[in-house]
Amino acid sequence: MPEHRIVNRRAFGKLLAAGTGALALPAAASVQALPIKGKPLIKPARLREGDLVGLITPSGHVSDAKIEKSIRNLESLGLRVRTGKYIREGRGNYAGTVAQRLEDLHAMFADPDIKGIWAANGGSGSIALLPQIDYTLIAQHPKVFVGYSDTTALHLAIHSQTGLVTFHGPLGVSTFSDYSVRQLRAVLMEPQSAWTISMAEENRAKAQTAPQFLMRTLRAGQAEGRLIGGNLSLVAALSGTRYGADFKHKLLFLEDISEPPYKVDRMLAQLHMAGDFNSAAAVMLGIFEKCEATDNEPSLSLAETIDDQAAALRVPAVYGYSFGHVAHQCTLPMGVMARLDTDAQTVTLLESACS
Repeated sequence: MPEHRIVNRRAFGKLLAAGTGALALPAAASVQALPIKGKPLIKPARLREGDLVGLITPSGHVSDAKIEKSIRNLESLGLRVRTGKYIREGRGNYAGTVAQRLEDLHAMFADPDIKGIWAANGGSGSIALLPQIDYTLIAQHPKVFVGYSDTTALHLAIHSQTGLVTFHGPLGVSTFSDYSVRQLRAVLMEPQSAWTISMAEENRAKAQTAPQFLMRTLRAGQAEGRLIGGNLSLVAALSGTRYGADFKHKLLFLEDISEPPYKVDRMLAQLHMAGDFNSAAAVMLGIFEKCEATDNEPSLSLAETIDDQAAALRVPAVYGYSFGHVAHQCTLPMGVMARLDTDAQTVTLLESACS
């Protein structure tokens, strides 16, 4: 089965044929014989109301108030919450030592009572965990794992080393808007064979006064491929390492916050030289918040920077889709087959992300 294809208009609308049969796996997860750097794709068991989920801080230090907000958010989904042993620790701007953050991560995956794991917040520091993560443990106890921003490092590493589908979605401290909750439930708790993600109307409305919210088609078309990506800074930082994103034939999605245009330009150029954006099935950029120049030095605008980087693209590409550091964001499952349609301004998941 091809891992991606550009879809012509006549063929558009036909769903990707079903993959090969599932293999046996413990913990009610499922495996598809589809290669992820030589590894099969592992889908975690869906979450159900009443399930116990773990809340951890693998990146930056988080305040008590934000921990309480995270708990309320997850409880609003009908979930029960257990916090990590070291969730309140701090070491500089990090949530405790690397060893403490690793212990909480491993404990949540190992505990049979825990059905899913949520990162409370982003910040920085998760990249330091990658060489010491017990990937065998995670593969043997696959679970829903959710977060974004700095959590991107964990998503890319876990997915590349185990094949587990993880979820680029709201952090514990995020705003659980109606749109975000609807997307979370559809992907994590109500798995469907196909789910079309339309962009948030709230973001469309905000584009009238905030240009970074304006959806733009950089190169029109439809394409299918497996979702991969996350926060641009982390995707660029991991480029060239064993944990880096392999976006050949993939739907590459990227977002960032508080990076001036020259840094966005440099990181996009680095990724393009390292992996060639034209080897991807498509490039999908989310909402880049607070990424305009803020000093008086000469600078391109964010839009000009994006347009310059998109000029050489030969694959479908868009900007301003509903993910990133915004209140109204969708949930994107890493490794799942999806279709981008620039005309309809939608992303359709072509298979369930959970078993």
